[in-house]
Amino acid sequence: MSKKLEGKIVLVTGGSRGIGAAIARRLAADGAKVAITYTKGADAAASVVKTIELAGGTAIAIKADAVDAKAVKAAFEKTVATFGGFDVLVNNAGTAIPKRFEEATLEELDRVVDLNIRGTFIATQEALKHMSDGGRIIMIGSCVGERMMTPGLAAYAATKGAIKMFAQGLCREVGDRGITVNNIQPGPIDTDLNPAASEWAVPQKANTALKRYGSVDDIAAMVSFVAGPEASYITGASLTVDGGTNA
Repeated sequence: MSKKLEGKIVLVTGGSRGIGAAIARRLAADGAKVAITYTKGADAAASVVKTIELAGGTAIAIKADAVDAKAVKAAFEKTVATFGGFDVLVNNAGTAIPKRFEEATLEELDRVVDLNIRGTFIATQEALKHMSDGGRIIMIGSCVGERMMTPGLAAYAATKGAIKMFAQGLCREVGDRGITVNNIQPGPIDTDLNPAASEWAVPQKANTALKRYGSVDDIAAMVSFVAGPEASYITGASLTVDGGTNA
């Protein structure tokens, strides 16, 4: 039985840990050949590749800081050279620096904007040069890009609201190539950056309808669906996977 992403070539930015790693593992399990980029965690990235290969999949890890346009360009060129094409971009690289806005340094604010918005622009522009018709661009936004209830994330929420509108705008420019552009909006997900066991998690859990955190695999499942053939008529959408946080 053929897998739904058989023959597809995917690049996941920031794929060495957390949600990005789960997405890489899931898309590989669904038959895609996967490239992941990482900035610092070489061992973690190698571990993701090994896990995929042990499960019978195909993956490579490429060191490329998401805000370094030259490195990102080289990552796409290596992906195409290695696998012979390119079909799906998952814009996952991003960061949050949780603190009250007035206490954040300009350097911290610049970092959030650079990685979450500029990094997404860089990868997407490069991806469109290589992407096959009928390809997929998938943003990892956030439920706080639509409704904001967590103090300390004002700047982060602003960047994720920008990503939501970027997906809506871009989908109209690339639709004639059959390329879809969608924005997945996770709610509270149990990762190293936002552990379900932390004090910071208490108000986030309380805001959900299900009274619990989600798992990285919940997000990976939605990305897999959007990347697959059954989602070919979904574009410009923000698909929220947040346990009812925004309900």
